[in-house]
Amino acid sequence: MAHTHTSKIELNVELDDNRIPEKLTWSAQDGGISNEEAKAMLLSVWDNKAKETLRIDLWTKDMPVDEMKQFFHQTLVAMSDTFNRATQDEKMTATMKDFCDYFAEKLELKK
Repeated sequence: MAHTHTSKIELNVELDDNRIPEKLTWSAQDGGISNEEAKAMLLSVWDNKAKETLRIDLWTKDMPVDEMKQFFHQTLVAMSDTFNRATQDEKMTATMKDFCDYFAEKLELKK
């Protein structure tokens, strides 16, 4: 029988009295990350039984809007790369990359 390894990723959210995130930290021991602070996070999990995506989207109340725009752009680019690795669908990947370029242009992210 093959030996398995369990890897743990931990997310911690500190909330204010109105339950709005004030601080986000995360740890991933296998990646050498311990209590690293973040200003935003997007987590998607595929529910195979319901055939739907479950999501947790959080950002701290002091996350600057300009950084949120960069965060979304970089996330979209990363999703395009992941889509390509998962599906090898070059045509749709190119379409997604075109949208990422359009997104960046409209938000004036590329100088």
